[in-house]
Amino acid sequence: MDCFFWKTFTHYFLHFVFPVFIALIFYRKNWKKVYFILLATMLVDLDHLFANPIFDPNRGSIGFHFLHSYYAIAVYFLMLFFKGNIKIIGIGLLFHMLTDFQDFHLWCH
Repeated sequence: MDCFFWKTFTHYFLHFVFPVFIALIFYRKNWKKVYFILLATMLVDLDHLFANPIFDPNRGSIGFHFLHSYYAIAVYFLMLFFKGNIKIIGIGLLFHMLTDFQDFHLWCH
């Protein structure tokens, strides 16, 4: 139970709270706009709706869902080489992938 609590806490902290720090540190002038863009990148989880079952605690997202595939992650990485909002979206998507990776591989199931 304790592991599940900390795993869940960490997962949602990284998805909702940590992006504020990314926005404040790297985009202080427009941090609110950047924060909302980073939050919007969580729409990438819509690909979970195509899975059966939608949620399986014993299945990692990375490499399973099509927007969490290694090909998609490569595209997200390439977005870092653009400017403006595209770069911010790339940062958000890659951070989302990192969060999902740690959630499955670094915690109990």
